[in-house]
Amino acid sequence: MKRACYPGSFDPPTYGHLDIITRASSVFDELIIAIMKNPNKRNAFTEEERVRMLQEITRDLPNVKVVVGHGLTVEFAKSIGAQVLIRGIRAVMDYEFELQQATANMFLDETIETVFFVARPRYSFLSSSVSKEIALNNGDLTKFIPEAIINEVEEELNPQKKDRQRMPVGNKPTEKG
Repeated sequence: MKRACYPGSFDPPTYGHLDIITRASSVFDELIIAIMKNPNKRNAFTEEERVRMLQEITRDLPNVKVVVGHGLTVEFAKSIGAQVLIRGIRAVMDYEFELQQATANMFLDETIETVFFVARPRYSFLSSSVSKEIALNNGDLTKFIPEAIINEVEEELNPQKKDRQRMPVGNKPTEKG
């Protein structure tokens, strides 16, 4: 069985994350989403909140599990029996950073491979940071954050917006060409 690990902070999860998760879950027998601590980031959501949000948006993907990981990502991946690390690439800047990380991971454990998923063009600009900025400034998150977790994101980042009208649950932004 091929087990992959998709590490990240997921603060909060976005449609870009969900797209990578969905695509990776169709390639691997089991996908473990690992919420990892990043000392360079100040998180808006607790680990428990992020676990809950990720479980909610992946509930229809039976081969996906969500866990909290600690330590070096490559060592955590090995500890859960993953043979592959999943990383998303949005732009050249991501590629340069991810290439450095993948190369360092090869030095630490050459048995763990890194597989890059290129972001779909409609998500190539999307990040958790962009989503948080939009929420903090009273913007519409429906094209950025999965509908199932928008209320939680808005309540944390912009409490005065929680009562606004929204499209029915389950609708996603329409794709354009």
